[in-house]
Amino acid sequence: MSLAEGVSADGLAVRARHRRNPYDYMLDGAAFAEVLLAVGLRRAESVWRNHNAADAAPHGRYPRASMAFVVLDPTARAWEPDEDVVLAAITVGDDGTRFLPNAAAKASGHRRTGRDHGDAVLVDPHLLGTGSFRYGHSTRVRGLIVAASSQSTDQDLYEAAGLAGDLIESITSLHRAWEARVGAVNWVSPDGQPDPRHQAMVSFFDA
Repeated sequence: MSLAEGVSADGLAVRARHRRNPYDYMLDGAAFAEVLLAVGLRRAESVWRNHNAADAAPHGRYPRASMAFVVLDPTARAWEPDEDVVLAAITVGDDGTRFLPNAAAKASGHRRTGRDHGDAVLVDPHLLGTGSFRYGHSTRVRGLIVAASSQSTDQDLYEAAGLAGDLIESITSLHRAWEARVGAVNWVSPDGQPDPRHQAMVSFFDA
């Protein structure tokens, strides 16, 4: 659970910490934290720009120069509990941390229903239940669920989608470099061997 911290060009503090690292075949914990910090710094630029816009920003002026993001692990198994499938959390600005539970609730709702949490909030409140968060939205970009909080619901969605896209592109680029480096191997693993769970799936065959 490495932590990386930085400050944007405009002076916003950014903190990124991962809970798990499914990419340790190519990135150790510190390197993965730096990837997360880089995408967080890009969101900090957007948050600052839209908060300080002289006129209405494209998606409306942001009320705060702080934000929280929760990213779920796209490789997680369906039966794992929500608290175990958090890939990472990222905060922007001095007040970002207090919005983390909101973002977590949106991401959890999206994972449970398979839909933008805003759908449950605005259209299908029978999907909420006690303890749910009353505001949307969340996003799923190419299998990666991300939720953000602190701005308006539409602004949260816009920033969540931006972070998701940036992170996907970063991981894809790093994976392509890893492929070029290791050559034609069968398994995505540090030692070129299959995960034991795949062996276990077929262990009955020669038992």
